[in-house]
Amino acid sequence: MPVTADALPGAAASGDPAPPPGLVVVGRFDQTPGYGVSRPRGAGSWLFTWTTGGRGRLRQGGTEAWAGAGDLVVLAPGIRHDYGVAPGAPRWRFWWAHCRARPSWAAWLRPYGAGDGLHVVAPTPAQMHDRIEAAFRRMLTDARWTGTGAPPDAEDDREEVAVAHGTAARELALCALEEVVLLTAGAARHPASGPGVDPRVRRAQELIAADPAAPHTVRSLAAAVALSPSRFAHLFSQQLGRSPMRALREARLHHAARLLEGTDLPVERVAVASGFASPFHFNRVFRERYGMPPGAYRAGGPMVGA
Repeated sequence: MPVTADALPGAAASGDPAPPPGLVVVGRFDQTPGYGVSRPRGAGSWLFTWTTGGRGRLRQGGTEAWAGAGDLVVLAPGIRHDYGVAPGAPRWRFWWAHCRARPSWAAWLRPYGAGDGLHVVAPTPAQMHDRIEAAFRRMLTDARWTGTGAPPDAEDDREEVAVAHGTAARELALCALEEVVLLTAGAARHPASGPGVDPRVRRAQELIAADPAAPHTVRSLAAAVALSPSRFAHLFSQQLGRSPMRALREARLHHAARLLEGTDLPVERVAVASGFASPFHFNRVFRERYGMPPGAYRAGGPMVGA
């Protein structure tokens, strides 16, 4: 009989229930062989799991992932899934969170898509593990805050499951989870940026990521890594599967999404601050990338494109 300690009532018509869509729920489990959850219809929200010890197995649709210490595995909503302690493993220790993902997370997770809405962000360097776990611990305590008095101490995490009630608690918890997504996606080795990628290409990626709004060109990036423009463009496209300017546009759109979420800047100012000279061009490419115009995105549209 599957163990369903992370389940909350009333979400699935069959299989193990999941938290209803819209809730932010976080927990920490240490499970032994025999633990498993099965949801033939999936869940109404995203599920994030961060393994700290042992090994877990997660299946989403027809895709399977094995999670070890330091692996973030993310399951999109609405797709049948099951997960539990991996066969032969003595236990599975992991943090988990159910929530509606913020729209910008789609771009950070996309490079790690394994198929069927499953994302495996791994491997994350060991030196990042403590900070990532601290973010989960903060998410757990922030979710318990009632909005009155001082927020709970981040070390006071004896409760293993917390549901965020109230806007402040939800937003604080989501901010902590966003830190997890950023830390893991930023530190894990990008599938297209493994050991075989030329260090000059990696350096160009770093320059773009550090300041996407800067007036980068193929020529300026090539000069920064001591290559001719033609050689640089060919090498970059060959190794990463997209042109330098395509990579720059993606970085600018990601930056714009963050500004739309975190500031009150007018859309025209967001366009300029993200490196787009024309607001009309910005609106068009933003809609192509996120499936909605910038104004609708800021208003809180659903996560798309993952």
